[in-house]
Amino acid sequence: QVQLQESGPGLVKPSQTLSLTCTVSGGSITTTYYALNWIRQPPGKGLEWMGVIAYDGSPYYNPSLKSRTSISRDTSKNQFSLQLSSVTPEDTAVYYCNARSYRLATTYWGQGTQVTVSS
Repeated sequence: QVQLQESGPGLVKPSQTLSLTCTVSGGSITTTYYALNWIRQPPGKGLEWMGVIAYDGSPYYNPSLKSRTSISRDTSKNQFSLQLSSVTPEDTAVYYCNARSYRLATTYWGQGTQVTVSS
């Protein structure tokens, strides 16, 4: 069964870099899925797509976050990661990863992890 799990620090100071990792079980991030996404939800707001890394390793980003966002993958660990630099309290949110299957009209989601930006 496919499972995704976000991990990383729950508290980040302003101006620092937020780093999260998504560990994928039950499928290969190179052969099972064509898109690996990061999405966030600030408190009281809707979901915001941050970016994606495609099956060939090519990243694409939300233009509003592009200058601060980096998504990468580690195929040997079946993981992909998010780095968001120069964070402010407005970056406080629940952060989710998901993966889109090649053969099924299905997107698998992690449970989300709370990240708070505060000094």
